[in-house]
Amino acid sequence: MSPTLASNPTYEDAIAHLSALIPELFTAAGPAGSTPHRRKFSLAEIGTLSAALGDPHTQFPSVLVAGTNGKGSTASTLASIARAAGLRVGLYTSPHLERVNERIKLLTPQNPGGPGLAPETWVSATDIPDQTFARLYFRVEQTAQQLVAESRLPAFPSYFELLTALAFLYFAESKVDLAVLEVGMGGRLDATNLVDPILSVITDISLDHQEWLGSTIDLIAREKAGILRPNGTLITLPQHPEANQALGEVATGLNVRAISAAEYVPNFSPSPTDSYPIRILNAQILVDSPLKGTHQHRNIALAVASAVELAQNHNFPITPAAIAQGIHTTDWPGRLERIALPNQPEFILDVAHNPAGAWALRSALNTSTPDRENTNREDADAPHLASEMWDSTLFQVLIFACLRDKPLREMTQILFPLFDHVILAPIHSPRATEVADLLAAAEATGVPSTPAATVAEAIQTALNLNPARIVISGSVYLVGEARALLLHHKAQNL
Repeated sequence: MSPTLASNPTYEDAIAHLSALIPELFTAAGPAGSTPHRRKFSLAEIGTLSAALGDPHTQFPSVLVAGTNGKGSTASTLASIARAAGLRVGLYTSPHLERVNERIKLLTPQNPGGPGLAPETWVSATDIPDQTFARLYFRVEQTAQQLVAESRLPAFPSYFELLTALAFLYFAESKVDLAVLEVGMGGRLDATNLVDPILSVITDISLDHQEWLGSTIDLIAREKAGILRPNGTLITLPQHPEANQALGEVATGLNVRAISAAEYVPNFSPSPTDSYPIRILNAQILVDSPLKGTHQHRNIALAVASAVELAQNHNFPITPAAIAQGIHTTDWPGRLERIALPNQPEFILDVAHNPAGAWALRSALNTSTPDRENTNREDADAPHLASEMWDSTLFQVLIFACLRDKPLREMTQILFPLFDHVILAPIHSPRATEVADLLAAAEATGVPSTPAATVAEAIQTALNLNPARIVISGSVYLVGEARALLLHHKAQNL
């Protein structure tokens, strides 16, 4: 049941009401704390809610981005490119690192007026303001309550459904030229799939959320392919054979035009930190992204292919210069992000939360070496993405946590052997893995480990070991809390 609504509801009231809807994937527990039932999702329900709100999802063109890993990086890069072309762009992603507002962003040039604006005119993506969030949240909530009372909805919407409806309203009110929407989970029944996308983008697919999406890559890929439309357009890359076959079969059945982004992936093996040239729209540009790691080359390629398609077949004013500028100004923290504190070891934060993400992190850490001479360079007092990251001769510590529905043993076997010591941290989620289970998994790897009572204690324990570098990974919840603590510490020491 939602908390009592104040006469003049505030942002804090909205967050309290929204938080009462967790857990997302289940209905409320029955009598005496009995096990909750799995929630049954349906596009009909978010459709009913959106219709009662005036169908805001129909009031802007949209691009849907689905996949297992790389969705957020691809969506953020594409949104940044569109903004660099002078467009007003809505960006919807999930989950958030620190504040729920992060999920709903508006990207606008400082002086809207078309393409060709100088780089200094760009501004960062702006999260939905608190006051606007509260106003729209209670509009959605009250509409949903009325629909339930009238039996037009079988149950109150989920956390994600409410936020998605709120995002639709905000983007419609903001009169965006384009909305880039990251699918929450799967695709076929995800609330974002209510829109009729002009492009459907599918990133790399691997095993994740098997309880909900299926136990094989084939089944998961078919759920993701639910974002395709008859006679629509798919942007993707060759990947796992089972995923390729499933996507191909669904696309063929719907007469979808499939575009491979392979030509925008570098045909050599640059360092994870290197820029590289590609040719687009009859021009050559230099790809210089703040998103590091060779795995990001694929995500960037998908964003580039999407931008080219928008320019060539949908009349968006996207130029090679805008693509290069947009890639360079992408803002997507918590992905191989480096935070340097005065007189402290280097921190690297990465939200790798499944085996595919863990392998990508391992690859990035294993294929670069630190630049000791530049540790205290001029920009070391500001957070930026990792550039030179790894030296196996240095003492390295990992702070780790994960959700209990993730393959804990597999993730620990991938990551833990890279480190000299692991600190196991708790996270604020009803789905968090118990520390005892984390300890057992760590013991199986043979890597020394220490439990911590809080994330702050985990950071301090890691610092007490006097390492050269501390990596924080395994969960978005962990990275979000740790990042807030580290940036707060940095601000206090400026």
